[in-house]
Amino acid sequence: MDTNTEGSKRKIRLSTLILAAVALALLLFASFFKQSDSPLARHWQVNNDKASNWFFADSEQGKTFVFQSSDGQKTGSWALNGQQLKLTYDIDTTQKVAEPPPTPTNSLTTDSLATPPPPPPKKASPTNETATFNIQQSSDNEWLLSGATGKYALKDTRSFIGKLFDNDLLRGLIGIFSLLFIAYLFSANRRRIDWDLVMVGISLQLIFAVAVLQIPIVRSGFEFVSNFFVLITNFALEGAAFVFGGLVTNMDSFGFIFAFQVLPTIVFYAALSAILYYLGILQKIVYGFAWVMSRTMRLSGSESLAAAANIFIGQTEAPLIVKPYLEKMTTSEIMCLMTGGMATIAGGVFAAYIGFLGGSDPAQQLLFATHLLSASIMSAPAAIVAAKILFPEDNPEQTNRNIEIHQEDIGSNFLDAITQGSADGLKLAVNVAVMLMVFMGLVYLANAILHDFIGHYTGLNGLITEWSDGTYEGLKLQYVFGFLFAPLAWLIGVPMCDIVSIGQLIGEKTLLNEFFAYTSLSAMKNAHTILDPKSLLIATYALCGFSNFGSIGIQIGGIGAIAPGQRQTLSSLGIKALIGGTIACLLTGVIAGMLVG
Repeated sequence: MDTNTEGSKRKIRLSTLILAAVALALLLFASFFKQSDSPLARHWQVNNDKASNWFFADSEQGKTFVFQSSDGQKTGSWALNGQQLKLTYDIDTTQKVAEPPPTPTNSLTTDSLATPPPPPPKKASPTNETATFNIQQSSDNEWLLSGATGKYALKDTRSFIGKLFDNDLLRGLIGIFSLLFIAYLFSANRRRIDWDLVMVGISLQLIFAVAVLQIPIVRSGFEFVSNFFVLITNFALEGAAFVFGGLVTNMDSFGFIFAFQVLPTIVFYAALSAILYYLGILQKIVYGFAWVMSRTMRLSGSESLAAAANIFIGQTEAPLIVKPYLEKMTTSEIMCLMTGGMATIAGGVFAAYIGFLGGSDPAQQLLFATHLLSASIMSAPAAIVAAKILFPEDNPEQTNRNIEIHQEDIGSNFLDAITQGSADGLKLAVNVAVMLMVFMGLVYLANAILHDFIGHYTGLNGLITEWSDGTYEGLKLQYVFGFLFAPLAWLIGVPMCDIVSIGQLIGEKTLLNEFFAYTSLSAMKNAHTILDPKSLLIATYALCGFSNFGSIGIQIGGIGAIAPGQRQTLSSLGIKALIGGTIACLLTGVIAGMLVG
Protein backbone atom coordinates (compact mmCIF):
# COMPACT_ATOMS: atom_id res chain seq x y z
CA MET A 1 0.00 0.00 0.00
CA ASP A 2 2.82 2.35 0.96
CA THR A 3 4.68 1.40 -2.23
CA ASN A 4 1.62 2.23 -4.34
CA THR A 5 1.17 5.54 -2.53
CA GLU A 6 4.79 6.52 -3.08
CA GLY A 7 4.57 5.49 -6.71
CA SER A 8 1.41 7.59 -7.15
CA LYS A 9 3.13 10.59 -5.58
CA ARG A 10 6.11 10.20 -7.91
CA LYS A 11 3.79 10.13 -10.94
CA ILE A 12 2.03 13.26 -9.70
CA ARG A 13 5.34 15.02 -9.13
CA LEU A 14 6.60 14.02 -12.59
CA SER A 15 3.43 15.21 -14.33
CA THR A 16 3.59 18.46 -12.37
CA LEU A 17 7.20 19.08 -13.40
CA ILE A 18 6.37 18.30 -17.04
CA LEU A 19 3.44 20.73 -17.02
CA ALA A 20 5.56 23.41 -15.32
CA ALA A 21 8.35 22.89 -17.87
CA VAL A 22 5.86 23.26 -20.75
CA ALA A 23 4.47 26.45 -19.21
CA LEU A 24 7.95 27.91 -18.71
CA ALA A 25 9.00 26.99 -22.25
CA LEU A 26 5.89 28.64 -23.68
CA LEU A 27 6.51 31.73 -21.58
CA LEU A 28 10.12 32.04 -22.73
CA PHE A 29 9.06 31.37 -26.32
CA ALA A 30 6.37 34.06 -26.13
CA SER A 31 8.78 36.52 -24.50
CA PHE A 32 11.48 35.88 -27.09
CA PHE A 33 9.23 36.06 -30.14
CA LYS A 34 6.89 38.70 -28.79
CA GLN A 35 6.72 41.60 -31.20
CA SER A 36 9.43 43.90 -29.97
CA ASP A 37 8.48 47.44 -29.14
CA SER A 38 9.72 50.20 -31.38
CA PRO A 39 12.87 51.79 -29.93
CA LEU A 40 10.78 54.94 -29.59
CA ALA A 41 8.08 53.28 -27.47
CA ARG A 42 8.99 54.30 -23.94
CA HIS A 43 9.04 57.23 -21.53
CA TRP A 44 11.31 60.13 -22.53
CA GLN A 45 12.38 63.26 -20.73
CA VAL A 46 12.52 66.20 -23.14
CA ASN A 47 15.25 68.83 -23.19
CA ASN A 48 16.33 67.86 -19.64
CA ASP A 49 13.10 69.34 -18.31
CA LYS A 50 11.59 67.11 -15.61
CA ALA A 51 8.21 68.74 -16.16
CA SER A 52 8.21 67.87 -19.87
CA ASN A 53 7.65 64.18 -20.59
CA TRP A 54 6.76 62.31 -23.76
CA PHE A 55 5.24 58.82 -23.60
CA PHE A 56 5.27 56.74 -26.79
CA ALA A 57 3.49 53.37 -26.86
CA ASP A 58 3.17 50.63 -29.46
CA SER A 59 0.39 48.27 -28.36
CA GLU A 60 -2.66 46.42 -29.65
CA GLN A 61 -4.52 49.72 -29.35
CA GLY A 62 -2.15 51.28 -31.89
CA LYS A 63 0.82 53.63 -31.80
CA THR A 64 -0.15 56.31 -29.32
CA PHE A 65 1.59 59.13 -27.52
CA VAL A 66 0.97 61.43 -24.59
CA PHE A 67 2.82 64.72 -24.15
CA GLN A 68 2.92 66.27 -20.70
CA SER A 69 4.32 69.69 -19.88
CA SER A 70 3.58 72.67 -17.70
CA ASP A 71 1.32 73.96 -20.51
CA GLY A 72 -0.95 70.91 -20.43
CA GLN A 73 -1.31 67.51 -22.09
CA LYS A 74 -1.77 66.31 -25.68
CA THR A 75 -2.50 62.85 -27.02
CA GLY A 76 -2.55 61.30 -30.46
CA SER A 77 -0.87 58.77 -32.73
CA TRP A 78 2.58 58.51 -34.27
CA ALA A 79 4.30 56.86 -37.21
CA LEU A 80 7.92 56.39 -38.25
CA ASN A 81 8.77 56.73 -41.94
CA GLY A 82 12.48 56.42 -42.56
CA GLN A 83 14.16 59.35 -40.85
CA GLN A 84 10.90 61.16 -40.20
CA LEU A 85 8.56 61.02 -37.23
CA LYS A 86 4.95 62.01 -37.92
CA LEU A 87 2.71 62.98 -35.01
CA THR A 88 -1.05 63.34 -35.35
CA TYR A 89 -2.91 64.71 -32.37
CA ASP A 90 -6.41 65.93 -31.68
CA ILE A 91 -6.35 69.54 -30.55
CA ASP A 92 -9.45 68.78 -28.44
CA THR A 93 -7.41 66.41 -26.25
CA THR A 94 -5.27 69.25 -24.95
CA GLN A 95 -5.82 69.43 -21.22
CA LYS A 96 -4.63 72.27 -19.07
CA VAL A 97 -3.03 71.49 -15.75
CA ALA A 98 -5.58 71.80 -12.96
CA GLU A 99 -5.64 75.15 -11.20
CA PRO A 100 -5.19 75.17 -7.40
CA PRO A 101 -8.46 74.34 -5.65
CA PRO A 102 -10.57 77.35 -4.64
CA THR A 103 -10.69 78.45 -1.05
CA PRO A 104 -13.59 76.64 0.61
CA THR A 105 -16.51 78.48 2.09
CA ASN A 106 -17.99 77.80 5.48
CA SER A 107 -20.43 75.31 4.01
CA LEU A 108 -19.59 71.99 2.42
CA THR A 109 -19.43 72.23 -1.36
CA THR A 110 -19.08 69.55 -3.97
CA ASP A 111 -17.70 71.70 -6.77
CA SER A 112 -14.11 70.68 -6.13
CA LEU A 113 -14.63 67.05 -5.16
CA ALA A 114 -12.45 64.60 -7.05
CA THR A 115 -14.69 62.17 -8.84
CA PRO A 116 -13.81 60.38 -12.06
CA PRO A 117 -14.32 62.85 -14.92
CA PRO A 118 -17.13 61.88 -17.31
CA PRO A 119 -16.23 60.65 -20.77
CA PRO A 120 -15.71 63.54 -23.17
CA PRO A 121 -18.60 64.12 -25.58
CA LYS A 122 -18.23 62.30 -28.85
CA LYS A 123 -17.16 64.57 -31.70
CA ALA A 124 -18.69 64.03 -35.10
CA SER A 125 -15.54 65.23 -36.88
CA PRO A 126 -12.58 65.90 -34.55
CA THR A 127 -10.01 68.40 -35.69
CA ASN A 128 -6.54 66.89 -35.96
CA GLU A 129 -3.18 68.55 -36.31
CA THR A 130 -0.05 66.95 -37.71
CA ALA A 131 3.57 67.68 -36.93
CA THR A 132 6.54 66.16 -38.75
CA PHE A 133 10.03 65.92 -37.28
CA ASN A 134 13.32 64.94 -38.87
CA ILE A 135 15.34 62.42 -36.86
CA GLN A 136 18.83 63.86 -36.66
CA GLN A 137 20.15 61.21 -34.32
CA SER A 138 18.76 58.11 -32.63
CA SER A 139 20.29 55.72 -30.14
CA ASP A 140 19.11 53.50 -27.33
CA ASN A 141 19.18 56.36 -24.83
CA GLU A 142 18.68 59.53 -26.88
CA TRP A 143 16.79 60.83 -29.91
CA LEU A 144 17.35 64.25 -31.46
CA LEU A 145 14.41 65.69 -33.40
CA SER A 146 14.00 68.89 -35.37
CA GLY A 147 10.82 70.37 -36.77
CA ALA A 148 8.91 73.56 -37.43
CA THR A 149 8.33 74.09 -33.70
CA GLY A 150 11.98 73.67 -32.75
CA LYS A 151 14.54 71.06 -31.74
CA TYR A 152 13.94 68.42 -29.10
CA ALA A 153 16.33 66.14 -27.25
CA LEU A 154 14.56 63.00 -26.00
CA LYS A 155 16.54 61.22 -23.29
CA ASP A 156 15.93 57.96 -21.48
CA THR A 157 16.89 58.88 -17.92
CA ARG A 158 16.35 55.42 -16.44
CA SER A 159 19.24 53.89 -14.53
CA PHE A 160 20.56 50.39 -15.21
CA ILE A 161 18.43 49.07 -12.32
CA GLY A 162 15.40 50.91 -13.68
CA LYS A 163 15.83 49.34 -17.12
CA LEU A 164 16.33 45.92 -15.52
CA PHE A 165 13.07 46.21 -13.59
CA ASP A 166 11.24 47.35 -16.72
CA ASN A 167 11.83 43.90 -18.22
CA ASP A 168 8.40 42.29 -18.55
CA LEU A 169 9.56 38.76 -17.76
CA LEU A 170 11.57 39.75 -14.67
CA ARG A 171 8.85 42.04 -13.32
CA GLY A 172 6.30 39.29 -13.83
CA LEU A 173 8.33 36.65 -12.00
CA ILE A 174 8.91 39.05 -9.12
CA GLY A 175 5.18 39.74 -8.97
CA ILE A 176 4.18 36.06 -9.04
CA PHE A 177 6.60 35.00 -6.31
CA SER A 178 5.77 38.05 -4.17
CA LEU A 179 2.02 37.40 -4.32
CA LEU A 180 2.51 33.70 -3.54
CA PHE A 181 4.71 34.71 -0.60
CA ILE A 182 1.99 37.05 0.72
CA ALA A 183 -0.49 34.16 0.56
CA TYR A 184 2.07 31.95 2.33
CA LEU A 185 2.37 34.47 5.17
CA PHE A 186 -1.40 34.32 5.77
CA SER A 187 -1.59 30.52 5.46
CA ALA A 188 -3.46 28.65 8.21
CA ASN A 189 -1.15 25.61 7.90
CA ARG A 190 2.03 26.18 5.94
CA ARG A 191 3.26 22.61 6.34
CA ARG A 192 0.22 21.21 4.54
CA ILE A 193 0.51 23.41 1.44
CA ASP A 194 0.46 21.27 -1.71
CA TRP A 195 3.17 22.92 -3.79
CA ASP A 196 2.49 20.56 -6.68
CA LEU A 197 -1.02 21.99 -6.89
CA VAL A 198 0.40 25.52 -6.75
CA MET A 199 2.80 24.79 -9.62
CA VAL A 200 0.01 23.23 -11.69
CA GLY A 201 -2.31 26.19 -11.11
CA ILE A 202 0.28 28.80 -12.10
CA SER A 203 1.29 26.66 -15.08
CA LEU A 204 -2.32 26.45 -16.27
CA GLN A 205 -2.57 30.23 -16.02
CA LEU A 206 0.61 30.72 -18.03
CA ILE A 207 -0.34 28.19 -20.71
CA PHE A 208 -3.80 29.67 -21.12
CA ALA A 209 -2.44 33.24 -21.21
CA VAL A 210 0.19 32.43 -23.84
CA ALA A 211 -2.41 30.61 -25.94
CA VAL A 212 -4.96 33.42 -25.84
CA LEU A 213 -2.62 36.41 -26.01
CA GLN A 214 0.12 35.12 -28.30
CA ILE A 215 -1.19 32.27 -30.50
CA PRO A 216 -3.25 33.77 -33.35
CA ILE A 217 -5.57 30.80 -33.95
CA VAL A 218 -6.50 30.55 -30.25
CA ARG A 219 -6.95 34.30 -29.96
CA SER A 220 -9.19 34.25 -33.03
CA GLY A 221 -11.34 31.62 -31.37
CA PHE A 222 -11.64 33.71 -28.24
CA GLU A 223 -12.44 36.79 -30.28
CA PHE A 224 -15.22 34.79 -31.95
CA VAL A 225 -16.71 33.98 -28.54
CA SER A 226 -16.16 37.55 -27.36
CA ASN A 227 -17.90 38.87 -30.45
CA PHE A 228 -20.93 36.84 -29.40
CA PHE A 229 -20.96 38.73 -26.08
CA VAL A 230 -20.65 42.05 -27.91
CA LEU A 231 -23.62 41.14 -30.13
CA ILE A 232 -25.64 40.08 -27.10
CA THR A 233 -24.85 43.41 -25.45
CA ASN A 234 -26.10 45.26 -28.52
CA PHE A 235 -29.27 43.15 -28.52
CA ALA A 236 -29.81 44.10 -24.87
CA LEU A 237 -29.49 47.78 -25.73
CA GLU A 238 -32.00 47.34 -28.58
CA GLY A 239 -34.48 46.00 -26.07
CA ALA A 240 -33.74 48.90 -23.73
CA ALA A 241 -34.18 51.38 -26.60
CA PHE A 242 -37.68 50.02 -27.22
CA VAL A 243 -38.61 51.03 -23.66
CA PHE A 244 -36.46 54.13 -23.09
CA GLY A 245 -36.02 55.41 -26.65
CA GLY A 246 -33.48 58.16 -27.22
CA LEU A 247 -32.13 57.92 -23.68
CA VAL A 248 -30.35 54.77 -24.87
CA THR A 249 -29.60 55.50 -28.53
CA ASN A 250 -29.01 59.26 -28.67
CA MET A 251 -25.80 59.66 -26.69
CA ASP A 252 -24.84 62.80 -28.61
CA SER A 253 -27.81 64.62 -27.05
CA PHE A 254 -28.17 62.94 -23.67
CA GLY A 255 -24.65 61.65 -23.10
CA PHE A 256 -23.83 58.42 -21.25
CA ILE A 257 -26.57 57.61 -18.74
CA PHE A 258 -25.61 54.67 -16.51
CA ALA A 259 -29.17 53.61 -15.73
CA PHE A 260 -30.08 53.26 -19.42
CA GLN A 261 -26.79 52.12 -21.01
CA VAL A 262 -25.54 49.66 -18.37
CA LEU A 263 -28.30 48.31 -16.13
CA PRO A 264 -30.45 46.88 -18.99
CA THR A 265 -27.52 44.67 -20.08
CA ILE A 266 -27.33 43.17 -16.58
CA VAL A 267 -31.01 42.21 -16.68
CA PHE A 268 -30.74 40.76 -20.21
CA TYR A 269 -27.65 38.66 -19.39
CA ALA A 270 -29.34 37.26 -16.28
CA ALA A 271 -32.33 36.18 -18.38
CA LEU A 272 -30.06 34.67 -21.05
CA SER A 273 -28.10 32.73 -18.40
CA ALA A 274 -31.37 31.36 -17.05
CA ILE A 275 -32.32 30.17 -20.56
CA LEU A 276 -28.93 28.46 -21.06
CA TYR A 277 -29.24 26.84 -17.65
CA TYR A 278 -32.79 25.63 -18.31
CA LEU A 279 -31.68 24.10 -21.63
CA GLY A 280 -28.74 22.38 -19.95
CA ILE A 281 -26.13 24.15 -22.10
CA LEU A 282 -24.47 26.05 -19.26
CA GLN A 283 -24.09 22.87 -17.19
CA LYS A 284 -22.19 21.14 -19.99
CA ILE A 285 -19.79 24.08 -20.34
CA VAL A 286 -19.25 24.15 -16.58
CA TYR A 287 -18.70 20.39 -16.51
CA GLY A 288 -15.97 20.69 -19.18
CA PHE A 289 -14.02 23.29 -17.22
CA ALA A 290 -14.56 21.37 -13.97
CA TRP A 291 -13.25 18.15 -15.53
CA VAL A 292 -10.01 19.84 -16.63
CA MET A 293 -9.38 21.41 -13.21
CA SER A 294 -10.26 18.22 -11.35
CA ARG A 295 -7.84 16.13 -13.40
CA THR A 296 -4.96 18.59 -13.48
CA MET A 297 -5.20 20.09 -9.97
CA ARG A 298 -6.62 17.00 -8.19
CA LEU A 299 -9.54 18.88 -6.66
CA SER A 300 -12.71 17.44 -5.24
CA GLY A 301 -15.71 17.28 -7.54
CA SER A 302 -17.54 20.01 -5.63
CA GLU A 303 -14.52 22.35 -5.72
CA SER A 304 -14.04 21.84 -9.44
CA LEU A 305 -17.70 22.48 -10.23
CA ALA A 306 -17.88 25.59 -8.05
CA ALA A 307 -14.66 27.02 -9.54
CA ALA A 308 -15.90 26.41 -13.09
CA ALA A 309 -19.38 27.80 -12.36
CA ASN A 310 -17.91 31.00 -10.89
CA ILE A 311 -16.48 31.81 -14.32
CA PHE A 312 -19.95 32.24 -15.78
CA ILE A 313 -22.40 32.98 -12.97
CA GLY A 314 -22.34 35.01 -9.77
CA GLN A 315 -20.80 34.22 -6.41
CA THR A 316 -24.16 33.38 -4.84
CA GLU A 317 -25.57 31.51 -7.86
CA ALA A 318 -22.53 29.27 -8.44
CA PRO A 319 -22.94 27.43 -5.07
CA LEU A 320 -26.34 26.20 -6.30
CA ILE A 321 -24.40 23.94 -8.68
CA VAL A 322 -22.94 22.13 -5.63
CA LYS A 323 -25.90 22.59 -3.28
CA PRO A 324 -26.12 18.89 -2.29
CA TYR A 325 -22.46 18.93 -1.18
CA LEU A 326 -22.37 22.21 0.76
CA GLU A 327 -23.21 20.95 4.23
CA LYS A 328 -20.53 18.23 4.04
CA MET A 329 -17.76 20.29 2.44
CA THR A 330 -14.54 20.67 4.41
CA THR A 331 -13.27 24.07 5.55
CA SER A 332 -10.67 24.01 2.78
CA GLU A 333 -13.37 23.30 0.19
CA ILE A 334 -15.55 26.14 1.51
CA MET A 335 -12.50 28.40 1.33
CA CYS A 336 -11.98 27.39 -2.30
CA LEU A 337 -15.64 28.07 -3.06
CA MET A 338 -15.57 31.54 -1.47
CA THR A 339 -12.24 32.54 -3.02
CA GLY A 340 -13.42 31.49 -6.47
CA GLY A 341 -16.46 33.70 -6.06
CA MET A 342 -14.27 36.63 -5.04
CA ALA A 343 -11.83 36.20 -7.95
CA THR A 344 -14.28 36.03 -10.87
CA ILE A 345 -17.27 37.99 -12.17
CA ALA A 346 -20.79 37.16 -13.31
CA GLY A 347 -22.01 37.29 -16.90
CA GLY A 348 -24.34 40.22 -16.23
CA VAL A 349 -21.69 42.61 -15.02
CA PHE A 350 -19.31 41.28 -17.67
CA ALA A 351 -21.50 42.98 -20.26
CA ALA A 352 -21.46 46.21 -18.27
CA TYR A 353 -17.67 46.29 -18.16
CA ILE A 354 -17.51 45.81 -21.93
CA GLY A 355 -19.63 48.94 -22.26
CA PHE A 356 -17.48 50.86 -19.77
CA LEU A 357 -14.18 50.16 -21.49
CA GLY A 358 -15.24 49.69 -25.12
CA GLY A 359 -17.73 52.54 -25.31
CA SER A 360 -19.68 52.57 -28.56
CA ASP A 361 -16.72 51.44 -30.71
CA PRO A 362 -17.28 47.80 -31.85
CA ALA A 363 -13.53 47.18 -32.23
CA GLN A 364 -12.83 48.40 -28.70
CA GLN A 365 -15.78 46.40 -27.37
CA LEU A 366 -14.38 43.24 -28.96
CA LEU A 367 -10.88 43.97 -27.64
CA PHE A 368 -11.97 44.41 -24.04
CA ALA A 369 -14.52 41.59 -24.22
CA THR A 370 -11.67 39.24 -25.17
CA HIS A 371 -9.51 40.45 -22.29
CA LEU A 372 -12.33 40.33 -19.73
CA LEU A 373 -13.33 36.81 -20.78
CA SER A 374 -9.68 35.72 -20.58
CA ALA A 375 -9.33 37.34 -17.15
CA SER A 376 -12.35 35.56 -15.69
CA ILE A 377 -11.12 32.15 -16.92
CA MET A 378 -7.49 32.75 -15.90
CA SER A 379 -8.56 33.76 -12.39
CA ALA A 380 -10.27 30.41 -11.74
CA PRO A 381 -7.03 28.37 -11.30
CA ALA A 382 -5.42 31.38 -9.60
CA ALA A 383 -8.23 31.42 -7.03
CA ILE A 384 -7.68 27.71 -6.34
CA VAL A 385 -3.95 28.32 -5.86
CA ALA A 386 -4.55 31.19 -3.44
CA ALA A 387 -7.24 29.28 -1.51
CA LYS A 388 -5.14 26.14 -1.14
CA ILE A 389 -2.17 28.14 0.15
CA LEU A 390 -4.30 30.12 2.59
CA PHE A 391 -6.21 27.08 3.87
CA PRO A 392 -4.72 23.74 2.70
CA GLU A 393 -6.69 20.50 2.76
CA ASP A 394 -5.85 18.34 5.80
CA ASN A 395 -6.64 15.00 4.13
CA PRO A 396 -6.35 15.40 0.34
CA GLU A 397 -6.18 11.59 -0.08
CA GLN A 398 -9.81 11.32 1.05
CA THR A 399 -11.08 13.88 -1.49
CA ASN A 400 -14.19 12.85 -3.44
CA ARG A 401 -13.31 13.54 -7.06
CA ASN A 402 -16.67 12.57 -8.58
CA ILE A 403 -18.18 15.34 -10.70
CA GLU A 404 -21.96 15.40 -10.63
CA ILE A 405 -23.96 18.52 -11.45
CA HIS A 406 -27.09 19.00 -9.42
CA GLN A 407 -29.99 20.09 -11.63
CA GLU A 408 -31.35 23.03 -9.65
CA ASP A 409 -34.85 23.97 -10.78
CA ILE A 410 -34.92 27.36 -12.46
CA GLY A 411 -38.40 27.26 -13.92
CA SER A 412 -41.21 24.88 -14.79
CA ASN A 413 -40.91 25.72 -18.48
CA PHE A 414 -39.01 27.90 -20.92
CA LEU A 415 -41.07 31.06 -20.31
CA ASP A 416 -40.92 30.56 -16.56
CA ALA A 417 -37.11 30.35 -16.77
CA ILE A 418 -37.01 33.66 -18.66
CA THR A 419 -39.28 35.24 -16.08
CA GLN A 420 -37.22 34.05 -13.12
CA GLY A 421 -33.96 35.04 -14.82
CA SER A 422 -35.30 38.51 -15.61
CA ALA A 423 -36.46 38.95 -12.01
CA ASP A 424 -33.02 37.92 -10.71
CA GLY A 425 -31.38 40.29 -13.18
CA LEU A 426 -33.58 43.14 -12.02
CA LYS A 427 -32.58 42.48 -8.40
CA LEU A 428 -28.91 42.51 -9.40
CA ALA A 429 -29.29 45.70 -11.44
CA VAL A 430 -31.06 47.48 -8.59
CA ASN A 431 -28.42 46.24 -6.16
CA VAL A 432 -25.63 47.58 -8.40
CA ALA A 433 -27.36 50.94 -8.83
CA VAL A 434 -28.03 51.34 -5.09
CA MET A 435 -24.46 50.39 -4.16
CA LEU A 436 -23.01 52.87 -6.62
CA MET A 437 -25.27 55.67 -5.39
CA VAL A 438 -24.32 54.98 -1.77
CA PHE A 439 -20.60 54.56 -2.41
CA MET A 440 -20.46 57.65 -4.63
CA GLY A 441 -22.18 59.67 -1.92
CA LEU A 442 -19.76 58.37 0.71
CA VAL A 443 -16.80 59.23 -1.50
CA TYR A 444 -18.12 62.78 -1.89
CA LEU A 445 -18.54 63.02 1.89
CA ALA A 446 -15.03 61.70 2.55
CA ASN A 447 -13.56 64.05 -0.06
CA ALA A 448 -15.31 67.03 1.50
CA ILE A 449 -13.74 66.22 4.86
CA LEU A 450 -10.29 65.42 3.44
CA HIS A 451 -10.09 68.28 0.92
CA ASP A 452 -12.08 71.17 2.35
CA PHE A 453 -10.93 70.76 5.92
CA ILE A 454 -7.81 68.62 6.46
CA GLY A 455 -6.14 69.37 3.11
CA HIS A 456 -7.02 73.06 3.18
CA TYR A 457 -5.94 73.88 6.74
CA THR A 458 -2.74 71.80 6.58
CA GLY A 459 -1.69 73.07 3.14
CA LEU A 460 -1.60 69.54 1.73
CA ASN A 461 -3.93 70.40 -1.17
CA GLY A 462 -1.39 72.60 -2.91
CA LEU A 463 1.47 70.18 -2.28
CA ILE A 464 -0.44 67.19 -3.65
CA THR A 465 -1.54 69.15 -6.73
CA GLU A 466 2.10 70.07 -7.36
CA TRP A 467 3.46 66.57 -6.69
CA SER A 468 0.93 64.95 -9.03
CA ASP A 469 1.35 67.55 -11.80
CA GLY A 470 -2.32 68.45 -11.47
CA THR A 471 -3.62 64.88 -11.76
CA TYR A 472 -5.07 65.13 -8.25
CA GLU A 473 -6.70 68.28 -6.95
CA GLY A 474 -5.47 67.95 -3.38
CA LEU A 475 -6.07 65.56 -0.51
CA LYS A 476 -8.93 63.34 -1.60
CA LEU A 477 -9.85 59.70 -1.27
CA GLN A 478 -8.60 58.91 -4.77
CA TYR A 479 -5.12 60.20 -3.93
CA VAL A 480 -5.08 58.32 -0.61
CA PHE A 481 -5.96 55.08 -2.40
CA GLY A 482 -3.35 55.73 -5.09
CA PHE A 483 -0.62 56.49 -2.57
CA LEU A 484 -1.37 53.46 -0.35
CA PHE A 485 -1.74 50.92 -3.15
CA ALA A 486 0.97 52.25 -5.51
CA PRO A 487 3.56 49.67 -4.27
CA LEU A 488 1.11 46.89 -5.06
CA ALA A 489 0.54 48.36 -8.52
CA TRP A 490 4.30 48.33 -9.15
CA LEU A 491 4.49 44.75 -7.89
CA ILE A 492 2.05 43.52 -10.56
CA GLY A 493 4.06 45.13 -13.36
CA VAL A 494 2.47 48.56 -13.83
CA PRO A 495 4.95 51.08 -15.33
CA MET A 496 6.19 53.70 -12.88
CA CYS A 497 4.35 56.53 -14.62
CA ASP A 498 0.97 54.95 -13.76
CA ILE A 499 1.44 53.26 -10.39
CA VAL A 500 -0.51 55.91 -8.47
CA SER A 501 -3.44 55.83 -10.92
CA ILE A 502 -3.63 52.01 -10.93
CA GLY A 503 -3.06 51.95 -7.17
CA GLN A 504 -6.15 54.15 -6.84
CA LEU A 505 -8.17 51.63 -8.86
CA ILE A 506 -6.96 48.67 -6.77
CA GLY A 507 -7.95 50.54 -3.62
CA GLU A 508 -11.38 51.43 -5.00
CA LYS A 509 -11.99 47.85 -6.08
CA THR A 510 -11.00 46.37 -2.72
CA LEU A 511 -12.50 48.90 -0.33
CA LEU A 512 -15.55 49.89 -2.42
CA ASN A 513 -16.29 47.50 -5.32
CA GLU A 514 -15.12 46.57 -8.80
CA PHE A 515 -18.01 48.43 -10.44
CA PHE A 516 -16.80 51.69 -8.93
CA ALA A 517 -13.22 50.87 -9.97
CA TYR A 518 -14.17 50.08 -13.58
CA THR A 519 -16.12 53.34 -13.71
CA SER A 520 -12.95 55.17 -12.68
CA LEU A 521 -10.86 53.14 -15.15
CA SER A 522 -13.22 54.11 -17.97
CA ALA A 523 -12.95 57.77 -17.01
CA MET A 524 -9.14 57.56 -16.83
CA LYS A 525 -9.03 55.87 -20.23
CA ASN A 526 -11.18 58.55 -21.84
CA ALA A 527 -9.30 61.38 -20.13
CA HIS A 528 -5.87 59.86 -21.01
CA THR A 529 -4.90 59.89 -17.34
CA ILE A 530 -3.31 56.45 -17.80
CA LEU A 531 -0.21 57.10 -19.88
CA ASP A 532 0.97 53.60 -20.81
CA PRO A 533 -1.48 51.22 -22.59
CA LYS A 534 0.15 48.34 -20.72
CA SER A 535 -1.14 49.83 -17.46
CA LEU A 536 -4.67 49.85 -18.89
CA LEU A 537 -4.35 46.18 -19.82
CA ILE A 538 -3.03 45.13 -16.41
CA ALA A 539 -5.80 47.07 -14.66
CA THR A 540 -8.46 45.43 -16.87
CA TYR A 541 -7.29 42.00 -15.66
CA ALA A 542 -6.50 42.90 -12.05
CA LEU A 543 -9.92 44.49 -11.40
CA CYS A 544 -11.87 41.57 -12.88
CA GLY A 545 -13.27 40.03 -9.71
CA PHE A 546 -15.72 40.49 -6.83
CA SER A 547 -13.02 40.66 -4.14
CA ASN A 548 -14.21 43.51 -1.93
CA PHE A 549 -15.50 43.84 1.62
CA GLY A 550 -19.12 43.96 0.50
CA SER A 551 -18.78 40.50 -1.05
CA ILE A 552 -18.02 39.00 2.35
CA GLY A 553 -21.53 39.85 3.51
CA ILE A 554 -23.03 38.77 0.19
CA GLN A 555 -21.41 35.34 0.43
CA ILE A 556 -22.24 34.79 4.10
CA GLY A 557 -25.87 35.72 3.43
CA GLY A 558 -26.23 33.97 0.07
CA ILE A 559 -24.36 30.71 0.72
CA GLY A 560 -25.44 30.61 4.36
CA ALA A 561 -29.08 30.66 3.28
CA ILE A 562 -28.73 27.36 1.37
CA ALA A 563 -26.23 25.79 3.83
CA PRO A 564 -27.11 27.05 7.34
CA GLY A 565 -24.70 24.61 8.95
CA GLN A 566 -21.75 26.31 7.24
CA ARG A 567 -22.62 29.87 8.32
CA GLN A 568 -20.00 29.94 11.10
CA THR A 569 -17.34 28.62 8.71
CA LEU A 570 -18.31 31.21 6.12
CA SER A 571 -18.00 34.01 8.68
CA SER A 572 -14.59 32.84 9.89
CA LEU A 573 -13.20 32.64 6.34
CA GLY A 574 -14.52 35.98 5.04
CA ILE A 575 -11.32 38.02 5.32
CA LYS A 576 -9.12 35.17 4.10
CA ALA A 577 -11.38 34.70 1.07
CA LEU A 578 -11.08 38.43 0.32
CA ILE A 579 -7.28 38.19 0.52
CA GLY A 580 -7.29 35.08 -1.67
CA GLY A 581 -9.59 36.61 -4.29
CA THR A 582 -7.49 39.77 -4.42
CA ILE A 583 -4.26 37.79 -4.82
CA ALA A 584 -5.86 35.70 -7.60
CA CYS A 585 -6.95 38.80 -9.56
CA LEU A 586 -3.51 40.38 -9.13
CA LEU A 587 -1.81 37.17 -10.31
CA THR A 588 -3.94 37.31 -13.45
CA GLY A 589 -2.91 40.95 -13.98
CA VAL A 590 0.77 40.05 -13.54
CA ILE A 591 0.67 37.27 -16.12
CA ALA A 592 -1.21 39.41 -18.65
CA GLY A 593 1.39 42.17 -18.20
CA MET A 594 4.22 39.69 -18.87
CA LEU A 595 2.84 38.76 -22.28
CA VAL A 596 1.44 42.00 -23.67
CA GLY A 597 3.73 45.00 -23.40
